[in-house]
Amino acid sequence: MVRAQLALRLIEQEARALLTRLALVKPFALHDTMVPAANLPIPAQAAIEAFLARGRRELAHLVHGFIRWVRAGGGSRLPVSEVQRRFTFLRLRFNGVLTQFDIFASVMTQRSQSGIGVWLSGLDVASADAIQLDGDHYTPPPIVCYLDRGHGAAIRRARTRLPGGGKSPVAVVRIPRERMVGSGIASSLVHEVGHQASALLGLVESVRPVLHGMQSTSNPERLAWQLWERWISEIVADFWSVAKLGIGSTLGLMGVVSLPRVFVLRVDVSDPHPAPWIRVMLSCAVGRSLFPDPQWDALAQIWQSFYPLDGIDPQLRRVYALLQETMPAFVNLLVTHRPRSLRGESLREALRTDDRQPARLRKLYQVWRGARSPMYAASPSLVFAVVGQARADGRISPEVESSIIGGLLTHWALQSSLDASAICAANALRRPAATAQEATFLH
Repeated sequence: MVRAQLALRLIEQEARALLTRLALVKPFALHDTMVPAANLPIPAQAAIEAFLARGRRELAHLVHGFIRWVRAGGGSRLPVSEVQRRFTFLRLRFNGVLTQFDIFASVMTQRSQSGIGVWLSGLDVASADAIQLDGDHYTPPPIVCYLDRGHGAAIRRARTRLPGGGKSPVAVVRIPRERMVGSGIASSLVHEVGHQASALLGLVESVRPVLHGMQSTSNPERLAWQLWERWISEIVADFWSVAKLGIGSTLGLMGVVSLPRVFVLRVDVSDPHPAPWIRVMLSCAVGRSLFPDPQWDALAQIWQSFYPLDGIDPQLRRVYALLQETMPAFVNLLVTHRPRSLRGESLREALRTDDRQPARLRKLYQVWRGARSPMYAASPSLVFAVVGQARADGRISPEVESSIIGGLLTHWALQSSLDASAICAANALRRPAATAQEATFLH
């Protein structure tokens, strides 16, 4: 009996210790300092703080309930092992809350870094622009960005399950630090935004049955269509990026997947990403369809010269041949696909690609060279498309490109901060004055 009481007391103390540590998990607004221009978008910060506060309250409620149950004698009526089991699940829930905090801490703490914090805020603005779609097809969630090591970008989509339970209130985009800062960053960013847009529109679920229907046993190209279906999630995100950025998207993709030859040519059916070699060729084919111009054939030939197929395994060569043979039909299927979520519009029509045609992008660059103010007033994705086109045409150096993009990110962040301040000030002016009783209470 004495041993059981000691065990229960130890478990209770551990539960109380959880509460003390939980109290140390403060709102980000209390311990992260940053210049106003580096702040998260107000809806994103509000959603994150509300989500984490709710998690802390729920966990504290569970722990307090557990302690009351133990003190009331509930634990003494069960084997100690069962009491320990219940506490263990509480601790796992606590670790889940900490994991959720750490996920968003990566987003928040970098905002206090000199220069980087403001640029990240600028990327938030660019993300919000890249997910916009005319026609009121969906309500985009807040999107926030952070930097991390590694080669590729990634996204934790909004409304997907987080470790420890609950759904993420915002989309979180991880950008490789090595992509900062140049037009190549737009390719990675908009690709990840494309994943979120695709989920909101149900594009993968819409197009997958069509691809499955191309896989009849009598079709000699069945293997290629199986691979297109396997890779469709990443392909749709690439499609979104090309539609928003033009050739700048493909150039950025080439920068990401320029790896040793063995990795570029390997076809891995367990990987949702297309083989890098065919992925770049497909990006060129999508660009050629959306934005007809000789530049796409030239870029595809350059890519083939980087990684010629000479000497590869005959079976792998046959797979690539099948993919290239089916590529025109596959691209046409994507461009003309009319998912129910777009209410009759095709992907090409919904993405409004007319203002990203190469001729227009080149003309805008010429105008912006003489007067920068229109560039700062344009949408971020259009600016990235113009700069990417200038890079493809060899009309802008990497040094100038980096300077322009850095300046634009700072401008977008500052403008977003000023706009948010103006909105808050306007709301404060519209708020009714406090009554005498309320004023007394406030003081």
